[in-house]
Amino acid sequence: MRAQCFRVLGLLITALLVSSRASLAQTTAVGPYYATPSWDQTIACTTTSSCPRFVVLANFDNNAVLDRETGLVWERSPSETRIPLDLDPCRGLAVGSREGWRIPTLSELRSLIDSSQTNPALPPGHPFTSLHFDVTDTYWTTTQDLLNPGRFLLVSFALPKAEGSSFPDTAFGRFWCVRGPSNGGR
Repeated sequence: MRAQCFRVLGLLITALLVSSRASLAQTTAVGPYYATPSWDQTIACTTTSSCPRFVVLANFDNNAVLDRETGLVWERSPSETRIPLDLDPCRGLAVGSREGWRIPTLSELRSLIDSSQTNPALPPGHPFTSLHFDVTDTYWTTTQDLLNPGRFLLVSFALPKAEGSSFPDTAFGRFWCVRGPSNGGR
């Protein structure tokens, strides 16, 4: 009887040890943990060194940035040339040897805007480089202008409160490619 109690106690201790190791294995992993992004959350950025919103991705050769607020991955350095939308340089783009880039929607591109900032209207501490933000430098979106069929909306980071200018896809603008599922929004 006593031997049987020790066996049961031993089994209980073994079960506890195994379950505690299983939970440890679930909470530790290679790489950092990121909370599930949500379009209704806001992550505060106060300084370059302590901005938790943006993470430069080493596995993309430090050429891409994860926006933890939206879950989107952005080119760290947007295009420097202005070209028509119909040429779509995002489609064949490979950043950090990764393909799957696309042109963002209006709401995705505007999610980068911090209207309390000026030229550029990006959150303090953003890690983006090679940025061009004067009034003439606008970035393409895939969002069509509902009032003007066949025209697409562009975003200026020099005029952060503007909804977006409308141009035909043969006009010239810059590209800031993004990777991740489209929110399908305007």
